[in-house]
Amino acid sequence: MPRRVDAPPPRTGNSEAETLRGFLDYLRTSIAAKVDGAPEPQVRAAAVQSGTNLLGLLEHLTAVERSIFLGENVTDWQATFRASPTDSVADVVARYREAAQRANEVLDGCADLGAPVPRPRSGRPAPTVRWALVHMIEETGRHAGHADILRELIDSATGR
Repeated sequence: MPRRVDAPPPRTGNSEAETLRGFLDYLRTSIAAKVDGAPEPQVRAAAVQSGTNLLGLLEHLTAVERSIFLGENVTDWQATFRASPTDSVADVVARYREAAQRANEVLDGCADLGAPVPRPRSGRPAPTVRWALVHMIEETGRHAGHADILRELIDSATGR
């Protein structure tokens, strides 16, 4: 039974921004590790009645990161829960990590948590940086919990 060592919550700086970003990066690392190395075809298999699968969770989080921080438009959120059959696990994990890195580059330029997230897309009001960070922590944490259960069902791998 594979077991990962649980990583404790991160030690962060004292500022609100450092704390929020530290927890978001912690959750991002945790869910990427949970998906990375998961076996095919089980990583795509619906393990619960809703159809949720491990690879689809990470594909969805990639779309959320890109929407919130990079301003990409998503027209069908349900479709974001499905990875392409041609994408490998490594492809989906790499795309997620790249989206998180690009999001962090945007956040590096945001000194005021109360300011709107800079977005290249117009026509829709941007949330504040604070709201975007808290939402991504909630969204990533929620799906990381789902991923924990799904990965354990696949190959008994547990831990963060």
